[in-house]
Amino acid sequence: MVVASPKVQPIELPIIDLAAERSIVMKNIVKASEEFGFFNVINHGVSHDTITKMEEAGFDFFAKPVDQKKVAMPAGDSFGYGSKNIGINGDMGEIEYLLFNATSTQLFRTISNDPSNLRCRVSAYTDAVRKLACEILELMAEGMGVPDTLCFSRFIREVDSDSILRLNHYPHDNNILNKNKDFNNGSDKSPSYNYTKVGFGEHSDPQILTILRSNDVDGLQISLQDGEWSPVTPDPSAFCVNVDDLLEVMTNGRFVSVRHRVVTNSYNNKSRMSIAYFGAPPLNACIVAPPLMVTPQRPSLFRPFTWAEYKKATYSLRLGDSRIDLFRNSTQLE
Repeated sequence: MVVASPKVQPIELPIIDLAAERSIVMKNIVKASEEFGFFNVINHGVSHDTITKMEEAGFDFFAKPVDQKKVAMPAGDSFGYGSKNIGINGDMGEIEYLLFNATSTQLFRTISNDPSNLRCRVSAYTDAVRKLACEILELMAEGMGVPDTLCFSRFIREVDSDSILRLNHYPHDNNILNKNKDFNNGSDKSPSYNYTKVGFGEHSDPQILTILRSNDVDGLQISLQDGEWSPVTPDPSAFCVNVDDLLEVMTNGRFVSVRHRVVTNSYNNKSRMSIAYFGAPPLNACIVAPPLMVTPQRPSLFRPFTWAEYKKATYSLRLGDSRIDLFRNSTQLE
């Protein structure tokens, strides 16, 4: 459904320069994770060539006819191509996507005429952003004074880590463009109201950390206050990093997993594409805050659980439902 929504002042996320002095980087990452749950990183060490090759592969796939893309739809697992449907519980969006990991050999064959080349691109990109995620998680731990600085990153370093890579494509909608022109008496100038469609509905990410790369098309919005949405200005030169549910748990609520969404609302005749790496632990990993995070003044907010338990809860609920509250200690609910 197309709706008219008032403009909101875009939010400028904190920019973390990873090449800056280490103590400053740690301080800024911790502050951004506590206050925003989102931040951009520059001088991140992921090569332009690695990024470009991954983006080219994504745009090449999404440019294919629908019948060719449908060949890559899941068969027996969740990896592959999807369109409109988000999850299995009725959530819908103006989106098509590709979900896979580096071991999806059969999937690579259905996506590309050159599966070996595609697998190399995916592997190179995944390795690079996993390394970046580990670096950020270790800076977070050190910045909070945790003696074991690998306490977060070791989960996604594990061979059986449940991390995934997801390409989201939000095709531009000429119907939205025409409605906007009609609303503004035929002018291409930005009106007081934009007609929008939901590309990917309101949610928080359930894993540990998300590393997001997008092109220069807007659409991402975050909600720092209930009911208020702030558009995030896209920055193709940076990676957008956000705290996920498990990291909120492992910091005993010190970091915030912020709800966000994507809307298709622009006058831009380009499609938005994003590549998201979701760093996750092995299924049997026990999720609990380090002892330093739990004090008499700040008791444990969450009960221990495994990633398998949390993942099961995630997929049993609608996209916008709160999962993290199901795992709060009963004393924190009183």
